[in-house]
Amino acid sequence: MQNYLLGLDAGNTVIKAVIFDRTGRELAQAGEEGHSRMPCPGHVERDLGELWANAKRVIRACLDTAGIAASDIAAIGCAGHGNGLYALDKDGEPLLGIQSLDTRATDLVEKWAAEGVGEQTYPIARQRPWPSQTPTLLAWLKRHRPEVFRRIGTVFFSKDFVVNRLTGSRVSEVSDMSGAGLLDLAARRYDRTLMEAYGLDDCMDLLPPIIESTDIAGTVTEAVARETGLAAGTPVIGGLFDVVASALGSGVSRTGSASIIAGTWSINQVIIDGPDLDGPVFMSSTFDRTRYMAMENSATSAANLEWLVREFFEGEHAESVSPFDACCALAAAVEPATDDPLYHPYLYGAQQDGHARAGFYGIAGWHTKGHLIRALLEGVAFGHRQHVETIRKAGATFDEAVLSGGGSRSRLWPQIFADLLGVPVSVSVSRETGALGAAIAAATGVGLFADFTEGAAAMVHVDRHYRPNSALAAHYHRRYALYKDIAEAMTPLWRRLSATTGRETGVAA
Repeated sequence: MQNYLLGLDAGNTVIKAVIFDRTGRELAQAGEEGHSRMPCPGHVERDLGELWANAKRVIRACLDTAGIAASDIAAIGCAGHGNGLYALDKDGEPLLGIQSLDTRATDLVEKWAAEGVGEQTYPIARQRPWPSQTPTLLAWLKRHRPEVFRRIGTVFFSKDFVVNRLTGSRVSEVSDMSGAGLLDLAARRYDRTLMEAYGLDDCMDLLPPIIESTDIAGTVTEAVARETGLAAGTPVIGGLFDVVASALGSGVSRTGSASIIAGTWSINQVIIDGPDLDGPVFMSSTFDRTRYMAMENSATSAANLEWLVREFFEGEHAESVSPFDACCALAAAVEPATDDPLYHPYLYGAQQDGHARAGFYGIAGWHTKGHLIRALLEGVAFGHRQHVETIRKAGATFDEAVLSGGGSRSRLWPQIFADLLGVPVSVSVSRETGALGAAIAAATGVGLFADFTEGAAAMVHVDRHYRPNSALAAHYHRRYALYKDIAEAMTPLWRRLSATTGRETGVAA
């Protein structure tokens, strides 16, 4: 009997494979870190050949560890980071992978803002252009890399590329396409008027057929079966935008439920019944046939801690101690005080400002490593709070949230989130929520569950709960106001700094 599901999660940095049973228990997992190329300031790319090679390795390693017959896998689901731009050439071969950390198109976004392009796109896609959005990057390539643009045959996303390699199918699905601002959100289809607003009306044939997230995209080919150990003919579903998959894999499946993901990106999302709210949000994604995810997102979350650890803390502690755990322990030892430093988490720009930069503020001679780490943890959470306030202002309400992503692994960080947001926060048992969400979708696609809610109820289990510390409410309210004031004061200075880097060409101005 086919009792197992394979979930794949193709993030900006790591691709993971996890095998689950129908109760959500993990049998095996494997991960492989990829390498980003940064050929010019603001450009963040990856080699698609490496991505596929890594995918094959983690699938085989996972199967070897699980010790099950590949034929016992009922279906495969794949999640992957949204936006960026993944392209095949006209012959279906890998051409280009631009990650969602890329900010090369910042100047184009500013030009479009002045021309009112966002006022044309938002009523259709419920999204305005932003630097690493897929249509924005495609328009940038059309202007600045015409020799690459002319070779493009298919534009889709990281998980679609993996699905394509597994099955040979060139398709995408509704959650990623809507999350990239490429669909008429209410109609859930491509729209020529929308593409005209981006200046891409001649690119309709570059967009692949759209299927539902749980539709079967194809089956594992004989060649791939030989390379990975999978069983030929295993169904592969369309998959999910990774933030939607992570919400589902952390148990957020009902209307009004909130998911916060502290990963490479700051993801803050609430399930709503229709595409419209009382005010604007950063983006909305349709993830099943009737409901939507209202989101406020930016590349301002746990990637900041990864950077700090990589550059300053790796190798400082015993191999038995994770450097991330060691950093959080230093931060936990700090008693919050009014003169603690502040941190802006803008290593890869802010949501609508690719010029923004990260920075510590208010450092004094008596501050320690622990103070700086705590400032970073709080700064990331402040960024999440800004996004949550926008969602609430738009009319989406919630009174508790589920935290997932790398930040949820800390014992300290979820408490900081609860204190800053003022709502209870829970963390699920599975750390691989993106892969689990993809597995739930795969199980739903082959009829093991009636819908996402039934699947999440069967496969997701809660690990920890955190309640807000009311004694810190006033303290964080003051610090949050200062955090925003400093960001406002720094905005023109960030722009001047960015102007010296030659963003579009990589040559200093």
